[in-house]
Amino acid sequence: MTFTFRRLAESDFPLLGGWLARPRVARWWHHETTPEAVARDFGPAARGEEPSDDLLALYDGRPAGLVQRCAFADYPEYRAELAAVVPVPVDAVTLDYLIGEPDLLGRGLGPVMIRAALERTWLERPDASCVLVPVVAANRASWRALERAGLRRVGEGELTPDNPIDDRAHYVYRIDRPTVTD
Repeated sequence: MTFTFRRLAESDFPLLGGWLARPRVARWWHHETTPEAVARDFGPAARGEEPSDDLLALYDGRPAGLVQRCAFADYPEYRAELAAVVPVPVDAVTLDYLIGEPDLLGRGLGPVMIRAALERTWLERPDASCVLVPVVAANRASWRALERAGLRRVGEGELTPDNPIDDRAHYVYRIDRPTVTD
C-alpha cells in the first residue's frame, strides 16, 4: 500500500471541497467550502499560476488527501514570520497536508503520506536543503504524524494560525535532505 501524487486539477475541486467541509479537516484547515471559494483558493496552483504545488495524494490509486508544498523563497512574508521563530534557510520548503477520506483516518497513514511527500520533494526539488513545517501546538495529531514521519521539533513560538480560534503557539518541525553515501 503506497501513496502517489499528482497535481490537483480543477476537476478535483468538488472532492476537495467535500474534504474541507468535514469537521475534522475544517477544524484545522479553516477554508470556505463553496465551489467558488475552492476555485478561488486552489485554482491558481492547479493552473500553474502560483508557485506552490497542490498535490492530490492517492492511496493505492484512490484519492485520499492533499499535500501542499512550497518554497519559502516564493513567499517572503511567510518566510519572515517563521524566521522570527527558527532559522529558515533560503532553500527551505514547507508542506501542509490532510487526509480527507474518513475511513482512512486513524490508521497511521498520515506519517506514511508525509514520508512519501518528502521523498517526492527530494526528487523534484533538488535545491531544497530541508523541509520546515510549522504546526499549531494544539494540533497534536498533526505534530505526532510529523514526528512519526521522521521530522524533529526545532522550535516553538508564536505564529499566525490558519484558524483564528487557535492560539498563536506553534511548534516547528524540520527534516534535512538525506545525504547520499556510497
